[in-house]
Amino acid sequence: MPEQVTAFAPGRVNVIGEHTDYNAGLALPFAIAQGVTVRARRTGGRRIRAVALDLGEEVSLEIGRCERIVGWRGFVHGAVAELTAAGYELVAAELKISGTIAPGAGLASSAALSVALCLALLSVSDRNLPSQLWLAHLCRHIENDWVGAASGLLDQLASLSDGAVLIDFCSLEVSPIAFELGDWRFVTLDSGQRHQNSADREGYNARRAECAQACSLLGVGSLRETVLEAAGTLPDPLAARARHVLLENLRVEQTAAALTSGDLTTVGQLLDQSHASLRDLYEVSTPEVELAVERLRGAGAAGVRMIGGGFGGHVLGLMPPGSAPPADATVVTPAPGARLL
Repeated sequence: MPEQVTAFAPGRVNVIGEHTDYNAGLALPFAIAQGVTVRARRTGGRRIRAVALDLGEEVSLEIGRCERIVGWRGFVHGAVAELTAAGYELVAAELKISGTIAPGAGLASSAALSVALCLALLSVSDRNLPSQLWLAHLCRHIENDWVGAASGLLDQLASLSDGAVLIDFCSLEVSPIAFELGDWRFVTLDSGQRHQNSADREGYNARRAECAQACSLLGVGSLRETVLEAAGTLPDPLAARARHVLLENLRVEQTAAALTSGDLTTVGQLLDQSHASLRDLYEVSTPEVELAVERLRGAGAAGVRMIGGGFGGHVLGLMPPGSAPPADATVVTPAPGARLL
């Protein structure tokens, strides 16, 4: 049994396909180099002690006696509780957590934390690692049931996958997407407005509830099962929410085809269309996000859109050859998924 292990889980950039995961739709994310690292060392007794090095905070809990707590500590309680409930016998350990993603930036820091915690706890306990899909579901339960964010599977599957992938949330099929950017670059730019993956994320949770209400009125299990004409019969704002989801699924398919064929001009146009839809139909933008979008467009971006659930965080831009992104923008490229170091 190992005395010490180190697990790393990356954040993600979602090229396109926003608010589609919990609607059984499509998305095209890729794991990035930035993420969360958890170093786990076996100790005696029955307690898990976790230290957030970047915050100078800690939490201690007894295995089998977990509770729902606001903030990063809730992820630790949730990971221990969910793994224990799944039948894994965990050992006492000290966890040291560090990260290179700012929380609330729209780059899936929460999913990276959940995945890294689970990998570290399982590995230091000398337990066999589960399948990617099983672990993604478990990490989603941590966010849904222990932290209070009604997220789908997008962030977890992206963090667990290598590079860019096309995810079908109806079949749960994850397909690698290979593309070459050449002299083009994807960059992210921080809007400066943070959101929280916690119970007070009323906007995100409200959008999910609206989609569920739309499905109920249409008599379908998910928006993937309906069409634009049917969505148009819904009352506002449900019609607008459904229209975004249905058109976003089409944009994901078109973006995957354009990326693999090297048609990056079309990719940029699709990013712009996605942002307009998120702003006008899904209504998840903010003045700070719009300012960041305009900064990238002013720097010559071929397409820009918000990423993450909205209400703040980063925006994604596709910069053509010869353009100069703002000095505070970050170039992002597909990277390996979660792993032990």
